[in-house]
Amino acid sequence: MRFFHPTMLRAGLLAALLGTVALSHSAAAEATMPAQCDNAQFVKDQAGYAQQFAHKQVPYGQHLDLPEHVCGNVVKVYRARRSRSGMHGYFLMSVAGGQPIRVVSNLDEMKAPSWPWVKVGDQVEVQGRYYYDGPSRQGLDWTHHGTSRRWPWAGYVSVNGQRYE
Repeated sequence: MRFFHPTMLRAGLLAALLGTVALSHSAAAEATMPAQCDNAQFVKDQAGYAQQFAHKQVPYGQHLDLPEHVCGNVVKVYRARRSRSGMHGYFLMSVAGGQPIRVVSNLDEMKAPSWPWVKVGDQVEVQGRYYYDGPSRQGLDWTHHGTSRRWPWAGYVSVNGQRYE
């Protein structure tokens, strides 16, 4: 079960960081997918989640998600693995000013060549869902073209200018 609906994400994170309880409808409706890389916002969100977790403001078992659009470099590539939702490719990317972040790509949903289609040193741009389930369980997923009732933003990974959805 997820803690906030995507339209309440940034407002919810802000409210939790400020210690407020209620969210205004207008503030909740402001969460959007950034049109271009916004590494500064991502680093701020990443630090905010870590602070919330450290202060036990997020109850155990509840999760937070945010739409993010970041740019950086691939620092490690992992093998593909099968999960309940299909085959996934994984890589670690560095984002200036933030902690390295794991990127998860649903290979069954993406229009891309065989995995791995990234290598260490590649420049990447990622649009997807930032999830934080704990300090060692965070990453960017939903990096494919699909959407759902619960996640309205299509994602992608661009590698050295080649876009994969």
